Amino acid sequence: MATSTSSAASRRLRDRTLFRERCYLDGQWIPADDGQTIPVDDPATGGIIGSVPKLGRGETSRAIDAAAAAYPDWRGRTAKERAVLLRRWFDLVMAHQEDLAVLMTLEQGKPLPEARTEVAYGA
Repeated sequence: MATSTSSAASRRLRDRTLFRERCYLDGQWIPADDGQTIPVDDPATGGIIGSVPKLGRGETSRAIDAAAAAYPDWRGRTAKERAVLLRRWFDLVMAHQEDLAVLMTLEQGKPLPEARTEVAYGA
């Protein structure tokens, strides 16, 4: 599924597993049910960075169902338990700040320093 451009893009990452051409749905990385994809363009070169699944109604319904099923567990957690999970998310984002910034730069064409700041801000 990866093109030579997407392979080149992933080589710029320290952790190549961060470059995914799948959708995360209910704990799994999946393609579109019908196999269709949407190209992700590099605005700087006009080339293709990679592709993402073109999801439809079926995948959307499953995502909504998965979120609804997960919500009672989240709702039942204490504020401290939620804080621990959110802190872990923050730590993971910051541990991969450089790679996430590189991906943002490839996708959006923004300067790398700006992307680094945005990753930190969003974490």
